[in-house]
Amino acid sequence: MSRFKFLFALALSLTFTVSAALAQQGPPEQPDKVIDAAVRKETIDTLLKRLNEAYVFPETAAKMEQAVRARQSRGEYEAITSARQFAETLTTHLQEVSRDKHLRVRYSFQPIPVRGERREPTAEEKEQYRSELKRMNFGFERVERLPGNIGYLDLRGFSSAELGGETVAAAFAFLNNTDSLIIDLRKNGGGSPEMVQLISSYLFGETPVHLNSLYWREGNRTQEFWTLKSVPGTRYGSKEVYLLTSNNTFSAAEEFSYNLKNLKRATIVGETTGGGAHPGGGNRLSEHFGVFIPTGRAINPISKTNWEGTGVEPDVKVPADQALHVAQLALLKQTSEKTKDEMLKGAINRRIAALQKELNDLQAKISQAGNKTGPAGK
Repeated sequence: MSRFKFLFALALSLTFTVSAALAQQGPPEQPDKVIDAAVRKETIDTLLKRLNEAYVFPETAAKMEQAVRARQSRGEYEAITSARQFAETLTTHLQEVSRDKHLRVRYSFQPIPVRGERREPTAEEKEQYRSELKRMNFGFERVERLPGNIGYLDLRGFSSAELGGETVAAAFAFLNNTDSLIIDLRKNGGGSPEMVQLISSYLFGETPVHLNSLYWREGNRTQEFWTLKSVPGTRYGSKEVYLLTSNNTFSAAEEFSYNLKNLKRATIVGETTGGGAHPGGGNRLSEHFGVFIPTGRAINPISKTNWEGTGVEPDVKVPADQALHVAQLALLKQTSEKTKDEMLKGAINRRIAALQKELNDLQAKISQAGNKTGPAGK
């Protein structure tokens, strides 16, 4: 693994950690900094240079430069002395032109090191990376068996396929005896396409299936991703699979959902996803500013397009906090209809009734809360 790939992967793993924290505590705060005209100019000049060199759509990069330079000439950035506000403002202005949710200018209170010559990571760096991924269990938050013999996988990120392969195999070994599967992506912010490929391979047979392609501006090349001919352990087979999504489901988690939806391998329940289909990498702009620049784009072999800007539409659209109940109910009803064992049918129907009551109660609470904040509750 090159040092560049290693550092990018390490940054990605840290993103998983932050994503989990954000879900519980909101965004972490870092001290702001006062910036001057020289910093603003250096950051903008380097930003526009990097975009023209690497952004996946060169014509869009040129339009972004034109828009930012016009604002700069009108003095729109001169009054901004907050580093945090400057990063947010540049992000807004870039996204107004590109509509690209991956493209973001980042502020860092800690100085961003200048990247040196590429080299292989040291043994210490490799172990740091491995330890960080292990601490997050390679994105596998929870694996369990729900009533009615439904498998449940709470997947918070698509980590390294190379390092997380044993965890994937262990998870599917546990899930193998279930009758159906729910994969929860509601708090999944993305990750590695290779991990998408590996996990997807457990849901298909031995014959390779074309999942997705990534076009990269550098080298004008296209990289194809197919399911693997062999996987460690046992495949899940053709059993029913449901995916849960929210508007926080993003990037590689959206690819996973989009791939399986187009291949008619899974039913998606929840909210429309975030809408980011352009992979890329981080770039240093100045001592305290960096940017994530999308350098590629996804191309689905069936739709010939992707989910950028639109997100992945669920098959069953419900609020994210109701998605698990709705998916379980659908799968249990299918099982109840198929089973000829009257005792089992009775147990499943009792579970359906209990779940339906929980869902009704949840919907009633949401409705009451809405009424209190409406015109009559003001």
